[in-house]
Amino acid sequence: MTQQGDSFPRAGFLRRLAAMIYDALVAVAVGMCAALVAIVVLVILLENNVLDKQGMEHSSAVIQTSSLYKTLIQIWVGGWVLGFFVWFWRNGGQTIGMRAWRLRLFSTTDQPLTYSRALWRTLCSLCGLGTLLVLLDVRHKQSLQDHLAKTEMLVLSKEANHHRSWGKV
Repeated sequence: MTQQGDSFPRAGFLRRLAAMIYDALVAVAVGMCAALVAIVVLVILLENNVLDKQGMEHSSAVIQTSSLYKTLIQIWVGGWVLGFFVWFWRNGGQTIGMRAWRLRLFSTTDQPLTYSRALWRTLCSLCGLGTLLVLLDVRHKQSLQDHLAKTEMLVLSKEANHHRSWGKV
């Protein structure tokens, strides 16, 4: 995958930002669905007295006042959002937003992008702030997460972005 830089140019800041906005909308939807599942499970457990309602009448009051339940929901949602990026980057190199903007993630080493490297890349992005480095690194167009995870974000041609071409790229 290291020879891809010769075929396709590295992505600039605005294209990356557009894909990030698109992916943020998808990530919010993933988070909302994950939160819905967690809350429904908690309500079922509370209403069937599997979990203690702590003397409260409504399950919603228990969830809203419990730091433990709120923290569990946040961890659950965060895990799903994190998993969204890691899974898409590992399996195809593109999130939904990246596909719309013809961006694809490639490894700059001979090793393939593993789940651990994709997770490391997500954490190093600092919730997207690492992409600001592209503005400073005009020559190489590398973000903080690209530098640390040894990846690069390339702009594909329309033909290369089509799923039939994935094996060739």
